[in-house]
Amino acid sequence: MARTEATLHPPSPDPSISDLTQAALHGITSALASVGRAFVCLDPSFHIVHVSYLIDQLLGVGTASQLRGRRVDELLGTDLFGPRGPLRQALLDGQMREGWRATLRFGSGPPRLVSITAAPMIQGRSEICDPRVMYLVLLRPAEEEQTCPEAPVFYSGVVACSPPMQRIFRLVETLQHSEAAVLITGESGTGKEVVARAIHERSTRAGGPFIAVNCGALPPDLLESELFGHVRGAFTGAVRDRVGRFELASQGTLFLDEIGDLPPLLQVKLLRVLQERQYERVGESTARTTNTRIVAATNADLRVALREGRLREDLYYRLCVVPIEVPPLRERREDIAPLAMSLLNRVTAQHGLVRRISPQAMRSLLDYSWPGNVRELANVIEYAVAVAKMETILPEDLPEEIAQAAHAAHAAHGTYPLPPPSACLPPSLTHEPFPLPPNETDAKHLLAALEANHWRRAETAKTLGLSRSTLWRRMRELNLV
Repeated sequence: MARTEATLHPPSPDPSISDLTQAALHGITSALASVGRAFVCLDPSFHIVHVSYLIDQLLGVGTASQLRGRRVDELLGTDLFGPRGPLRQALLDGQMREGWRATLRFGSGPPRLVSITAAPMIQGRSEICDPRVMYLVLLRPAEEEQTCPEAPVFYSGVVACSPPMQRIFRLVETLQHSEAAVLITGESGTGKEVVARAIHERSTRAGGPFIAVNCGALPPDLLESELFGHVRGAFTGAVRDRVGRFELASQGTLFLDEIGDLPPLLQVKLLRVLQERQYERVGESTARTTNTRIVAATNADLRVALREGRLREDLYYRLCVVPIEVPPLRERREDIAPLAMSLLNRVTAQHGLVRRISPQAMRSLLDYSWPGNVRELANVIEYAVAVAKMETILPEDLPEEIAQAAHAAHAAHGTYPLPPPSACLPPSLTHEPFPLPPNETDAKHLLAALEANHWRRAETAKTLGLSRSTLWRRMRELNLV
């Protein structure tokens, strides 16, 4: 991202600050540009006060000038900087976060994956500093940055910490200039369509439409009309011409979900589209040309379908030019916590609520096997928000099957739920006081926590997610004073 000074175009001067501050900002911009970093300065309400004109190298000329006065979540997304976003909460708590990744997006420019370092400005600043600036965000293209492996990546709607998902992100970045067909496999609910949308948004077709069709949800006759369109009178009920999804997705991406359920006749027609870029509307003999990229997905094992003759081999290899397998949630458990927090932020933002997840409730989420994957997790979070009586979601606010699974897991190992690692969680999560559930009042559990923290009550209270007064009361009840 570093460029020579001649290639940079500073935005118009900000009349609200002095010439001395302007000169200081220009010097800082040039210094950071030499190591490939852009910066964004935020005021206490998280509006952009200053932005490095190096941002134009990422999002297009003129972007830096347009960003001044905008909310930072317009640039880096509400998942990170919304009212309950983890980076926003960290800055409010006076903490720095380094090595997080997110999608940089503004206006019509292409999205860019960047590495983020966010920190509060130190007190006692000199007179050349703008007094409005409260927080600083440093940005660098993610491909140039070595990031913390435990920091979550917010990537085009996908949130993950796990190495398998980060490999998928890197592959999607690699494909941004490719037109190759992509086949996404994985269990139901793992987020195959979200990955497909990320592929579209990072491609040269991002300005075109993204059209999704579930091939298993429609009968064959209706599916053919849905894909290719039909002319008036082609069949009973065809009272007017209809445009098919291939035509609607022109210059964009057509996402064919559950491709393994495609009937044999349509497999032949789809193969022709892939080979010759041509198709015919139902009831019409004129060939039409399509300029659509195809991304397909399935939760079935297509190799079994090949052996059983339910899928054409030539179609399979046409679709599977670039295979992407999305692992189930139980195989990437480190993604559960950041996913849960991101989903919680979205649900609470929709309903104007404030909710947080207690460490014990998060432990229950981590212990569950998630047969329904991310879709099930989203449903559980929405359920918990609906039934929680307080701001903090407790284990008893989760569906019964999750509580039972957590209890069985701890009984099998002779352990009790403990708070999860907080590397991927907002710092405020581990500071919320709430009462311990009945099965956690055991003296051994509390004693172990005290010994692990060398009997320092403040640290023990944070570890257990309790206030110090609640911890002290429990210690007295269990004769551990």
